[in-house]
Amino acid sequence: MTAVYERLQNCYESIREKISIQPKIGLVLGSGLGDYAESIQIVSTLDYNQIDGFPVSTVSGHKGRFVFGYVDTVPVVIMQGRVHYYEGYSMEDVVLPIRLMKLMGTEILFLTNAAGGVNYNFHAGDFMMITDQIASFVPSPLIGPNISQLGERFPDMSHIYDPELCQLLRQISHDLKIPLQEGTYIQLTGPNFESPHEIRMCRIIGGDAVGMSTACEALAANHMGMRICGISCISNMASGMTEQPLTHSEVKETADQVAPRFKKLITEAIVRMGKE
Repeated sequence: MTAVYERLQNCYESIREKISIQPKIGLVLGSGLGDYAESIQIVSTLDYNQIDGFPVSTVSGHKGRFVFGYVDTVPVVIMQGRVHYYEGYSMEDVVLPIRLMKLMGTEILFLTNAAGGVNYNFHAGDFMMITDQIASFVPSPLIGPNISQLGERFPDMSHIYDPELCQLLRQISHDLKIPLQEGTYIQLTGPNFESPHEIRMCRIIGGDAVGMSTACEALAANHMGMRICGISCISNMASGMTEQPLTHSEVKETADQVAPRFKKLITEAIVRMGKE
């Protein structure tokens, strides 16, 4: 047993009796969606600081807890606040919550985030379904001894984002008349926003949106055989694409404005995925 897996098991054992339901879907809430967890049928909550050895998010506006409950009849676990690499945590810490959700029994991982638009066809306030990703600029969470209890040494990454779930999101977008862009998400380290030439580089190598999370979480989940889907809220156009300087308040303001539509999209997606 590796030290990483032993730590993961210790975290799980410290909360196993506090998990009141077995979730089918795990939802990670990005900026602007933090209060979505309050809208579901809550069964119980678990603060991150109640879990032995669990990293605690330091980002303002992130509550830092798991919420267990139901969306319609679908059992879910929601991460209300994620852990970011730029906070100074190791990549092991960053993906530990995702691995813990897998131990809880979670089958589908639904990732959300606020991201900068790199594609000139995008606009602030758009939603982008993530169809692929580039995670080459952050350390892989799989570096080090392989955790054979979770997955194989060299996992295939041909379809990180489940094609059937992506097709379902397309159908839901059509049914709800909520436009949904599609594209490739690039994770950079942060916490600084990117320079104009870094954004140009992202566009040249095939990126459509850029952010500071998500891709490493998807890597860890794919390693464990989870089905994954993801949606980015394009909260701003990235550096150099407009004359406006970038601020975190702008990101949060845009995310808050489109949150009602985002929540509607997520709710319908969870309900239909629960029937899969």
